[in-house]
Amino acid sequence: MEGLALSPRGRLSLGEGAVLLAEAAAPFASALLEAIGAISAAAPFRRFSTPGGRRMAVEMTNCGALGWISDAKGYRYSTHDPQSGRPWPAMPRLFAALAAAAAEAAGFPAFLPDACLINRYGAGIGLSPHQDRDEADLSAPIVSVSLGLSATFLWGGPERRAPLRRLPLAHGDIVVWGGPARLFFHGIAPLRPGQHPLTGSFRYNLTFRRAGPADPPSEAGI
Repeated sequence: MEGLALSPRGRLSLGEGAVLLAEAAAPFASALLEAIGAISAAAPFRRFSTPGGRRMAVEMTNCGALGWISDAKGYRYSTHDPQSGRPWPAMPRLFAALAAAAAEAAGFPAFLPDACLINRYGAGIGLSPHQDRDEADLSAPIVSVSLGLSATFLWGGPERRAPLRRLPLAHGDIVVWGGPARLFFHGIAPLRPGQHPLTGSFRYNLTFRRAGPADPPSEAGI
């Protein structure tokens, strides 16, 4: 699976360190969605709670050596699914290869993700602008893959008050940001109702991260 070739339909720079690779994941969508099904069978989608006790609107699960979780103790990464007590499902080889290829295309070689947060959005569900800053290694980029229904990506700046750009995300689009853009605020506008031939009324997002120290993760599993 090493050396996965990407052929994006287009490339849009979002500023230094950030790029949108249009439909680059589309050729792999069926296999990616099949893997999501296997992962969610072992670690079902759920709505985490914020430290303040509010239930998040987006349904989430994880795969990889580490998984992102949230509860009264705060936002953090865990090696085990708190719902089952078992380790998170192994990251599929295709996931890791796709993330590495996208990072390479964006100018971040040798990206080895150890965590993949999988979000599932239904109609009316979005994610308010935020920073991804719970990771131990902030030198590694974020790789975000969109599957299913189209969405509007909210792309800001290093401060919350920075103006937000509204960028359409189509099925198969990949956004990569790192370097000077690594801590930029970003989010998803509430999803419009619709139907997609592969995902029905949902949008799925794979967010690949280097969450732990910069040691190579164990070999991908399924």
